[in-house]
Amino acid sequence: MGNGNREKLTVGMVLGAMGPGLLAALSGNDAGGIATYSSAGASYGYGTLWMLPVMAVLLIVVQETAARCGCVTGKGFASLIREKFGVRRSALAMTALLIANTAVTISEFAGIASGLALFGVPKTVSVPLVALLIWMLTMSGSFRRIEKILLAVSCVFVTYVVAAFLAGPDWGQVAAATVSPHVIAEPEYVSLLVATIGTTIAPWMVFLAQNNVVDKNVDESGIVLQRIDTASGSVIACAVAWFIVVTTGAVLYPAGIQVSDAADAALALEPIAGEFSTILFASGLVAASFLAACVLPGVTSSAICEAFGWERGADRSWEEAPVYRGIITAVIAASALLVIMPGVDLFQIMMSAQVINGVLLPVLLVFLLLIAQDRHIMGRYRNGRAWNVLTWATIVIITVLTVVMFALQALGY
Repeated sequence: MGNGNREKLTVGMVLGAMGPGLLAALSGNDAGGIATYSSAGASYGYGTLWMLPVMAVLLIVVQETAARCGCVTGKGFASLIREKFGVRRSALAMTALLIANTAVTISEFAGIASGLALFGVPKTVSVPLVALLIWMLTMSGSFRRIEKILLAVSCVFVTYVVAAFLAGPDWGQVAAATVSPHVIAEPEYVSLLVATIGTTIAPWMVFLAQNNVVDKNVDESGIVLQRIDTASGSVIACAVAWFIVVTTGAVLYPAGIQVSDAADAALALEPIAGEFSTILFASGLVAASFLAACVLPGVTSSAICEAFGWERGADRSWEEAPVYRGIITAVIAASALLVIMPGVDLFQIMMSAQVINGVLLPVLLVFLLLIAQDRHIMGRYRNGRAWNVLTWATIVIITVLTVVMFALQALGY
C-alpha cells in the first residue's frame, strides 16, 4: 500500500484533508450513543472504559478501509456492492439500510426533543423547527458548506470533556480502569458491551466514510491524508464516549442512579454535579442528535441512488436528482412526524433499528473486506495480510457479540 514519490506532509495539508473521517466517526456519538455510554457509566462506573480503546482500533480498521476504497475507485460503497455482488444483494442491503437508518433518524429527533425539553421547549415546537432547519441545510446545494457547518456543530462535543472535569473523578482509578480489561459475568453488562460496539460502528458510517471521500474527489494521492483523518476522527469519537462514561461513572454510579436515556442522565447530574453540568450534557445531546439527523438522511439517499444508478449529490438540483432529494425529504418528514405523534412506541422503533443494524453490519463488513482485498478493484492498494486479519477479527467479534445480544434479548434481558 505504499506510495512511490510521497510528498512531504504539511500541517495545512493535514488540516485540509480533515473532515470526512472526523464527521463519520463523530456522527456515531448520537442520541443512542450518548444514552448507551451514560447508562454504562451509571450502571458499572468505570467498568466499561477499557472497551473504548479497543473500539477506537476497530473503528479505525473499518473507516480506513472504506475511505481507501473510495480514494482508489472514485466510487461509493453502494456502487461497488452492486458491481461485485449483483443487483439483488445490493437491493436487499439497501432496503435494510433504509429501514434501519430511518429508525435511527427517529431516535435522533427523539434526542433533540428530550434535550430541548430540558430547556423548556416542547417537542411540538422543537421537532418541526429543527426538522425544517435540517431539511434546509441538506438541500442547500453545497457539500463543502454542509461539511463545514456540521464540523462546527461537532465542537459542542467539548461539553462532555468539561462535564467530566466538573464531575471530579479519581483520575488514577479512571486510568487503571481504561488499561485493565475485566468482564462482569452479567447479561446486562454483556448487553451494554454489545450496544457500545453497535453504536460506535454503525452500517451507515461505512457508507458515509467512503461517500465523503468520493464527494471530495480525493484520489490515490490522498490516501495517507485520509488515514490521518480516519484515525484521528476515530480516536476523538471514542475519547468523547470515554469522557461521557467517566462523567456518569463518577457522579451517578456512586449515588446508585440508573438512567435509560441521555436526557435522564443530564437531569440526574444536576443535584450532585450542579446545574452547569446538566446544561452541558443537554447541549451536547441536542448538538449530537442534530449532527446525526443531518447526516443520516443524506447517507441513506446517496447509497440507495448509487446502488440503482440514479443521480445523487448535495449539489444536484431537484430536476437533476429528484429521487435523491425526495428520499431525504421523506426520511426527515416521517421521522419528525413519528416523534411528535402521541402513542408511538419510540423505544420499540429504536430496538428494531439495533436489531437490523446488528444483522446488517457483519454482512456489509464482509462485502467491504472482499472488495478491499480484490486485486482487480484495488490494485496495489488492496488490503495487506495484517489488515485482512484485523478486519476478519473485527467481523468475528461483532458477529459473536450480535448473536449474544439476540440470545440475551430472547431470554428477556
